[in-house]
Amino acid sequence: MDVALDGKTLTIDKVAGIASEGGKLSYTNDARQRIKKCEEVVTELVNSGQAIYGVTTGIGEFARIRIDPALGAELQKRIIYSHAAGCGDIFSADRIRAAMVARANVWAVGYTGLRLSTADFYIEMFNRGIVPIVNQKGSVGTSGDLSPMAQLAEVCLGEGECFLNGDRMPGGEALKKVGLQPLQLTFKEGLGLINGSQMMTGEASLQLVQARNLIKNAIIAAAMTIDSLKGVLKAYHHLYHEARPHKGQLTVAKYLNDIFGDSEIMADPSGKVQDGYSMRCTPQVQGPAIDIWHFAKDWIERELNSAADNPLFFPDEKMHIGGGNFHGQGIGLAIDYLTIAMAELGDLSERHTNRLMNPVLSGLPDFLVEGDRGLNSGLMVAQYTAASLVSENKVFCHPGSADSISVSADQEDHVSMGPVSIRKFNEVMKNLNHIIGIEMFAAAQAFDFRKPQKPGRGCIAAYETIRKYVDFLENDRVLYHDVIKCGELIASNEIINAVEAEIGEIDISLNS
Repeated sequence: MDVALDGKTLTIDKVAGIASEGGKLSYTNDARQRIKKCEEVVTELVNSGQAIYGVTTGIGEFARIRIDPALGAELQKRIIYSHAAGCGDIFSADRIRAAMVARANVWAVGYTGLRLSTADFYIEMFNRGIVPIVNQKGSVGTSGDLSPMAQLAEVCLGEGECFLNGDRMPGGEALKKVGLQPLQLTFKEGLGLINGSQMMTGEASLQLVQARNLIKNAIIAAAMTIDSLKGVLKAYHHLYHEARPHKGQLTVAKYLNDIFGDSEIMADPSGKVQDGYSMRCTPQVQGPAIDIWHFAKDWIERELNSAADNPLFFPDEKMHIGGGNFHGQGIGLAIDYLTIAMAELGDLSERHTNRLMNPVLSGLPDFLVEGDRGLNSGLMVAQYTAASLVSENKVFCHPGSADSISVSADQEDHVSMGPVSIRKFNEVMKNLNHIIGIEMFAAAQAFDFRKPQKPGRGCIAAYETIRKYVDFLENDRVLYHDVIKCGELIASNEIINAVEAEIGEIDISLNS
């Protein structure tokens, strides 16, 4: 997937596509002109003798100290050195590539002030397969992601470490192998390389794509459960949901009906007037996750196409303005909000699994195993696993953005902690893969007890996909292989693909 950066139209799908699948970056002609024009204004303002933050002054609390323009290149190099202070595990390659795409697009907006040749170097480094090694911890999310972005920039100088074609090596060696000379920095370029939120926005772009697929999987799992438990169909009637017209709720109700459509199980009257909340309120619980996903997507895509840097240079006005466009508060809040919504998908899913296990609620054998009850425990402890993951997710729902701690001698006295929000969200989604996978595992087992009645057409597609890998449980066996495999099926989107091949796309764009 090739992406032409223009500073205006970068999307989460473009970021995720090129970061995960590979491709080439380039700049549009308009973007190149904007970068060049801003570069010229920086030189003009420096030559005029003005005090410019991080260009002719120190940074942070050292902004009070003027720096001789002759030392400008040395200042920018030391900014990178001093800020590369992270720790912890290293980011995966797709996360690094996403951050690089996001940062390169900031320059296309045209207010950063680094040279066009530097911007070109950066995307050439990306295009030739260099993936800088960056530690995950150390950013407080304001001024942007200074520590991880500095490790990225370090490789531009021919220093640090990186991967090239899967091999770990010094940055200088990698540049030489791909035919690039290390950057020699000039005014603003150290700050221009690191002073923004792009580690967060790049990673959030990948997370949003993953979250969209998890929402689809959650809808499929819920449809399977409702179908296998002979849910009362009227709870999902379009008239009922049009009376409370939240778009996400309407979307879930529509696709539940599509997925369990033509079910012989649900067509057989159960005698129930209505089901428990976790079943009949599925659209009302899952629907808000779709609405909140769109809120987060809109925020992240605005951020991707923003001048998230400091200071900014405005060529037409020949002005430089120092402020706080690097602050990650909005990113952290958006991801925290989505974390809560996605965790609720898991909470609902585990309640579905619980209903499948309980013969009083399900009308099915205890813990979905028929023979040698008492000797067999069936799927009992698979539900324990889901419960433990749901409980863990509740801890991760505490918002990272609710915290702040002062740094830089109180010059930077309110920070976003957005990177903490991002890391927590990663863990919630890992857990969700298994929580939803366990629900599908249990629903597939339930369908076998409903034979010869057939489930809905989308449910059949999901069931048959699961049965390629996970056999019917007749007697107890070690379950973790099945639990892990079902989680992998969720993460791989194989079940989504099978269901969509049967019923058409599950479109949560809110346009349908």
